[in-house]
Order: sequence, then C-alpha cells, then structure tokens
Amino acid sequence: MTGRKTINKREFLRKSILTGAGAVGATTLAAPYVKAQAPIKWRLQTYAGPALADHVCRPGVEAFNKAAHGEMEIEMYTADQLVPHGELFRAVQSGTIDAAQSDDDSAAAPVDVKVFGAYFPLASRYSLDVPALWHWHGLKEIWEEAYAEVPGVTWLSSGAWDPCNFGTTKPIRSLDDLKGLRVYTFPTGGQFLSRFGVVPVTRP
Repeated sequence: MTGRKTINKREFLRKSILTGAGAVGATTLAAPYVKAQAPIKWRLQTYAGPALADHVCRPGVEAFNKAAHGEMEIEMYTADQLVPHGELFRAVQSGTIDAAQSDDDSAAAPVDVKVFGAYFPLASRYSLDVPALWHWHGLKEIWEEAYAEVPGVTWLSSGAWDPCNFGTTKPIRSLDDLKGLRVYTFPTGGQFLSRFGVVPVTRP
C-alpha cells in the first residue's frame, strides 16, 4: 500500500513506553498514596568487598531504600558472601539472588560485550566518561541488545566509581605503542588490553 508509514520495533517500544508512562502518571496523581502491606525484598550482591562496598554500592542502596518508603527494600551483600563471584550471573538467572553489581566478565555474563571487562573504550580518565558514552554515544543500546538475548536477566544500568590510572615508561601516542608493553592490571582488564599487544603482568 503506497503512502503507508512503517514503524520499526524500537520506535514502537519507545512510543508505547512513553504513552504507558503518561497513563501511569495520570492515574498516580488521581489516586491516594497507599502503602503496601508487605515490602518487596531484593537480595543484591556486589563485586566489592566490605570496605569498598561502602563507597561503590551502599550509598545507592540506602538512597533507594529511603525513596521506596518501606514498600521495597534491597539487602546488600558483599563479594562472595552469598555465591562465588564467578557464579554471580547464573545466581541472578536462577533466582538465587535478585540483583548483582559487577562487570560483565567477572560475573561470567554470557554476552559478547563482556570482552570489555570493567573498563570501557575511551572511558578511563573521568567517571563522567561512562554515562556520557552510555547515554549520548550509543553504548546503552548495545548493552540492552546484548542482554535481551539472555533469558531471565534484565540489564539495568551502568556505573562509574574508581579511576583507571595508566602510567608507563614511554609515551603512548598510538595503538602500536602498546605492543610488547608489560602492564600490571586486573585479569579482565589484561584480557582486553592483550588484544592490542599488551603483555599483562601479575605480581603479589
């Protein structure tokens, strides 16, 4: 039929979500606030140990619990407290825990984007690099598409907290300058950098 406008799935979902959000908002304004009888409880395990978790996870959990007015509560557990970190993704998928805070590779997420580990391309100087890449340069859609292929898990958001400090004995002006460079880094970061000729080094 000539002149008929077609719409792709992404546009349809976006318009449906906007329409639904408007309808929910109107209903919410008209209805009185009613507190749920029993709070929803989620068990979340972070990649971080107890000391680091107080900085990279607990503030967000406490802010959420306060905003939820007792209707929902997130219980935070630190690294390996409920399940080993390498089983974190499967634990979310099976319902052993309700949520996880981790990089894709460490949690053994079965997605192709896990190759980036915890440090993303071009986001190693400022923490604001990560939300900028996510919300204005397309990484959000790439991660959503990757996780849409995995049943039982929804990817919620990105985060940035600890900086990536890169110190070398020679200037790095191109990818060729990385070849043969021995770099001390964590395993997933080393796995990614090795694609550019870096030799990951571990030490006690």
